[in-house]
Amino acid sequence: MSVAGTSTAPEGRDARRTPAPPHAGAGPGVDPDQLPDGLVVADEHGRVTCFNAAAARITAIRSADVLGQPLEKALPLEDLEGRRWWQLTDPYGGLAIRVRQPERNLLLPGGREVLVSARYVRAEPLGPVRCVVVSLRDTEARRRTERSHAELIATVAHELRSPLTSVKGFTATLLAKWERFTDDQKRLMLETVDADADRVTRLIAELLDISRIDSGRLEVRRQPVDIGAAVSRHIQAYVAAGQRADRFLLRIEQPLPALWADPDKIDQVLSNLIENAVRHGEGTVTIDVTPSASPREGEETGTSVTVSDEGPGIPEESMNRVFTRFWRGSKRGGTGLGLYIVKGIVEVHGGTITVGRASGGGAEFRFTLPVSAPAYLA
Repeated sequence: MSVAGTSTAPEGRDARRTPAPPHAGAGPGVDPDQLPDGLVVADEHGRVTCFNAAAARITAIRSADVLGQPLEKALPLEDLEGRRWWQLTDPYGGLAIRVRQPERNLLLPGGREVLVSARYVRAEPLGPVRCVVVSLRDTEARRRTERSHAELIATVAHELRSPLTSVKGFTATLLAKWERFTDDQKRLMLETVDADADRVTRLIAELLDISRIDSGRLEVRRQPVDIGAAVSRHIQAYVAAGQRADRFLLRIEQPLPALWADPDKIDQVLSNLIENAVRHGEGTVTIDVTPSASPREGEETGTSVTVSDEGPGIPEESMNRVFTRFWRGSKRGGTGLGLYIVKGIVEVHGGTITVGRASGGGAEFRFTLPVSAPAYLA
């Protein structure tokens, strides 16, 4: 690799340019200032020959102030224990077999934290170092990920505490005072324990789904799915649980294309969207199942399902956060993970999902799945 030119300060690009050493940059004709990560290159004498715009932004150091300076002075890095990093690694005088330093968190003066990795370029194996190439990355993205993980742990701990406390309380009471309760009282306690155990099971299933989605390991086992019949089953379950039958309106446009999908995961999507409409919406919950253009290139037809209600809907400013972790449309409970999982399931099927405002004023969720094919033909 070679760099087309080295960077000076963004405010004085033409003021000073020093030829970069061979193999120091991103490729022929590529301006180092176009790179998304910070790039710092030092020659065989340890003098900085390249300090791109991203490096200047990440370190808050002007390129013009460090070009030609010793690398140790230009980037006075310390590890988290306060030790000088260049003295510890000694790239020019250290072991001749070393060719790189793996990425690690280091500190600049003032406590500014950066992710640093380095490459030692040698003209020949075991030969002297011709140049040191340093990559710098901001830590903000990693901090956001760490905060997200911390929030997930806190949410799970909070959601688990309530049902487990209930289970422990009722089982301890029954064991200690079994003879004092009537059969009806025992039944009520055991039904509560059973419901709380189901709640814990659902939460654990959500966590496993999130883990698989985040790692790209969520698998689908495609089978023929009658999406209209699946929606009907969910409506019947709500009616059996006490909802009014006239609260639901199911409209199916025929003919629908044959759909190959994972029936369990599609049930999970339908359950979440219909439950959201019932719990957070008002009025009639309308489910439309229609043929549509496929979201997948190379396929002509797909199937769309639209779930809408007549409630207050979702504020416009919240539309872009609906499918993120921990988003809650109201204060009526829930972990805020359901729609994040729904989006992951739809997308692993090759589909798309959107949210908007229904004609009746409420929320409208619409997901579209490609026709696809069974796993043994895919």
